[in-house]
Amino acid sequence: MSSDPSLHSSEAEVWYLKEISYGTTDSKQAVKIVTQNFNGPCSFIAICNILILRGDIQILPPDRATVSYEFLSQLVGEYLLIHAPDVDISAALSIMPLTQKGMDLNPLFTGATSFRPAGDGGALKLFEQAGIQLVHGWLVDPASHEAGPIAARAQDYDSAVTYIVDADYTAKGQLVVGESDEPVAGSSSAPANNWTTEEKSKIEDAMAIRDFLDSTQSQLTYHGLFHLATTLPPGALVALFRNSHLSVLHKSASPTDAALYALVTDHIFLHERSVVWERLEDVDGGSSTFVDSNFVRASPAGGDYAGQTAEDALRAAEFEAGLFVPHDPNDHLLAQQIQAEEDNHAQVLRDQARLRRLEKEDAARLAQEAKEARKAKKKDCIIM
Repeated sequence: MSSDPSLHSSEAEVWYLKEISYGTTDSKQAVKIVTQNFNGPCSFIAICNILILRGDIQILPPDRATVSYEFLSQLVGEYLLIHAPDVDISAALSIMPLTQKGMDLNPLFTGATSFRPAGDGGALKLFEQAGIQLVHGWLVDPASHEAGPIAARAQDYDSAVTYIVDADYTAKGQLVVGESDEPVAGSSSAPANNWTTEEKSKIEDAMAIRDFLDSTQSQLTYHGLFHLATTLPPGALVALFRNSHLSVLHKSASPTDAALYALVTDHIFLHERSVVWERLEDVDGGSSTFVDSNFVRASPAGGDYAGQTAEDALRAAEFEAGLFVPHDPNDHLLAQQIQAEEDNHAQVLRDQARLRRLEKEDAARLAQEAKEARKAKKKDCIIM
């Protein structure tokens, strides 16, 4: 038995399952998808959920409520062994933990399926072995003023950051934005007259590239969104890289609907049965809407009793207020038992609501910290 504490921690971690209906035809079947906590392994969960939706792996028994990494990795390994005989299973199993801990992805702004991975690219190989296409929508519009500099100077994120830093050195630190977020280079105080033609061209290109990065911090552009909507085949299931995160992207199978939908796997929606997909309608999520398994606008219960029926929510509220009266007042023991069970149930609901609030607060705090960190120093895109 291994003495590695990280391995034991990995095996002990579990993720909750959520039942949804899925199918690319009129006949849908009930399946259980894997949900994730805020810091859950989105890469590995995306792989598993695509295999689940495709019917390649199945969670059994049907009433199972949670799964572990160990359980899911065994299912994925068995799938590769049967359906990908040319794959080196030992190598695949050694790669799989990388998708649980994180992946270094460096998307190219000129191709929706183009990535330059860090290291040997082993984690990307696992997507290929499982027959899962990895895409992104962080694409530059060929008609934009940034397209030329990006195509000529920095086609991917890492190259873009390196080029901006190098140009800032050429500009003697005057390319970096100040507290006002306004570029200093090119202003009347900048020594533009001392720059050679080549240096001036370099700095101007760097400013255009920086403008692109600053205006696309969600790592999705309208050009990229349109490109995915028009090039993915109907009914497609792919892994989408966006906001340093991997999610399951589905292209509607309807010939009259070219919409794109992201599978909702956040744990806070575990009990919201009507929240299954997020319709992608803009680049920052401000206009996106939740829909159910039939792609009809969702009607979540919300509140502290999210996912519960109105009747259950009312009964729980009555118990908390001490207003519940048993149907049989003579059965005192039964009333006490019911009261205790409902008290426990209400406490669980309060704990879940408190956890959801904390998760949202943590998410907002981390998002603000990430935004401030990007302004201070651009770093590699790392999926966690």
